[in-house]
Amino acid sequence: MERYRLFDAEFKFVTIIWDHEPVNSTELSKICLKELGWKKSTTYNMIRKLVERRILKNENATVTALVKREQVQKYESEVLLEKAFGGSLPVFLATFLKDKKLTPKEAEQLKKMIEEATK
Repeated sequence: MERYRLFDAEFKFVTIIWDHEPVNSTELSKICLKELGWKKSTTYNMIRKLVERRILKNENATVTALVKREQVQKYESEVLLEKAFGGSLPVFLATFLKDKKLTPKEAEQLKKMIEEATK
């Protein structure tokens, strides 16, 4: 599971890849310059680092993600839930929804998720 841990800059970078993959590394460096203000060398160093960690694949100068966005989101949400809320989903939801109003559509979506999770 630790494989899915991404620091903020890594997450922003991989998000760009998820949004554009498969993406040529030269094109990726141009996107990163525009969106992150990174030099080409920074982009290439990040590619190399994340390839070594088996987060990305760089084959024939084409970069793709080996890890899905949902896998990272699941890992990060589980870490947050454990760290800040003692692993309690009800405590998290109570805290998150305090002083917040759900739309009827949002409430219905949550009800459906809970029903599916209890099957």
